[in-house]
Amino acid sequence: MRCKNEEFITGAVFHIYNHAIDKYSLFHSDEDYRLFLNILQRKIEKIPASIFAYCLMPNHYHFLIRQDSEKKIYLIFNYAFISYAQIYNKIYGRKGPIFRTPLQHKAVTNQEYLIQLCKYIHMNPVSAGLVDHPEDWAYSNYLEWIKKRNGKLFAQEIHDKYFPEPKEYIEFIE
Repeated sequence: MRCKNEEFITGAVFHIYNHAIDKYSLFHSDEDYRLFLNILQRKIEKIPASIFAYCLMPNHYHFLIRQDSEKKIYLIFNYAFISYAQIYNKIYGRKGPIFRTPLQHKAVTNQEYLIQLCKYIHMNPVSAGLVDHPEDWAYSNYLEWIKKRNGKLFAQEIHDKYFPEPKEYIEFIE
């Protein structure tokens, strides 16, 4: 379901995603992934939001995120990716946009979809053939879900409500 601007209200949850333009990669190195996550973290400090699940892939990304204030959460990504694109273009000697389309987003309106979306996001690198197991992909918050890492971009509400023990989520994913 596509979102209208008036749907961006406090408490609303969204799947936010986008792909790189043409056959470009958004992230070429560990430093690129870390740079983007640091920029995103700084933007969330200014526009409060809760990230339940995320995965950065070489040519696209997925976030399951809740808007925690009156400030529209799409602004987080607009600001973060403008900053990231400027640095990216400078580093890689290119000009212009790095995304195929404007920010893509869908409202998440029921619990079943919410839970399945967490699985979809965390299994993305496995489905793409990048790793054999989701815990082998460093650029998602799956490791936070199974309590093998303490990351800043992880709101535990959904995890604690549906999968209080790491093995429960691991079994769900498998």
